Amino acid sequence: MFHAEAEFFSVTRTPDEMSVVCAEDDLPPSIEQVERGWRAFALEGPIPFATTGVIASLTVPLAQSKIPVFVVSTYDTDYLLVKQERYDEARAVLARAHAVT
Repeated sequence: MFHAEAEFFSVTRTPDEMSVVCAEDDLPPSIEQVERGWRAFALEGPIPFATTGVIASLTVPLAQSKIPVFVVSTYDTDYLLVKQERYDEARAVLARAHAVT
């Protein structure tokens, strides 16, 4: 499905769909429906499962700024994706309350 150099991808399958999140350059040719133009912020992890409010502390200020998000979680960390054209604005919003590197 992905070439050996693909560094980040997430595949989720449900009874109704399969969703693939990956860098645009790594998109498998068999994928037909695509929404391009996302940038990701990676949260430094691991984040213990008992920790609450982490995603809310990021998404609430972004929602207040009307910046849509898409979140992908793994065992160790979370990735917050925003559209490319809102990335700089999202970065500034997040930097008000968090260390953004």
